[in-house]
Amino acid sequence: MPQSPDDAAAPTPRLTAAQIVDYLKRHPTFLLRHPELLEVQAAPGRVKGEAVVDLQQFMVERLRKDLTRLRGLQDEMVANSRDNLSTQERIHKAALALLAAESFEHLIEIVGTDLAVLLDVDAAALCVEAAADKNPRSVEGVQVLPAGHVDALLGASHDVLLRDDAEGDQAVFGPAAGLVRSDALIRLTISESVPVGLLAFGTRHPGYFNAGQGTELLTFLARVLEHCLRQWLGLKL
Repeated sequence: MPQSPDDAAAPTPRLTAAQIVDYLKRHPTFLLRHPELLEVQAAPGRVKGEAVVDLQQFMVERLRKDLTRLRGLQDEMVANSRDNLSTQERIHKAALALLAAESFEHLIEIVGTDLAVLLDVDAAALCVEAAADKNPRSVEGVQVLPAGHVDALLGASHDVLLRDDAEGDQAVFGPAAGLVRSDALIRLTISESVPVGLLAFGTRHPGYFNAGQGTELLTFLARVLEHCLRQWLGLKL
């Protein structure tokens, strides 16, 4: 039978405290499934006399703060995991692009152009040091560095340097140096018969790279590039 206008406009009856208590008794896991409700509830105090301090409310408040902190850490971990997966996917695509090079010249072009797009940075550069007895001279697609420049940047005992706030090095990034405010520099050991090299990435965003980040993926990409360079140049490690 259809409702009359009066019935349709009738207010929904409000739950009583007794009904809520009864529901919670019949569903003891309700608050476990909805822990956020605990954050807005006031914990009952315990009356123990004027000279006794009730610690229950302090403990509950501390638990609430811990819950909030843990949720923040959880959100941060999830965000970091997503960023890591995204970075891993980009590095894999970059490695495949290097391996798919059809010539040495194509490989150099991929490093200087495609890698910047694939890794979402503003500049990518391939550098190699000049022989100790020669002056640096420009080479198409390759930045030629003075002898010892890589050690001067990274330190003789380090293979990777991530800088969160740095002006772009003209010798490394060439014309794109003015864009760079954060960079990643990775040593390249191509062959005993070839001077040391450098794979460099730069971005206009300070803090994009920082010393606290992992370097395994960037190192992996550098090792792939070393392999490709040796293959095209007919070199042995």
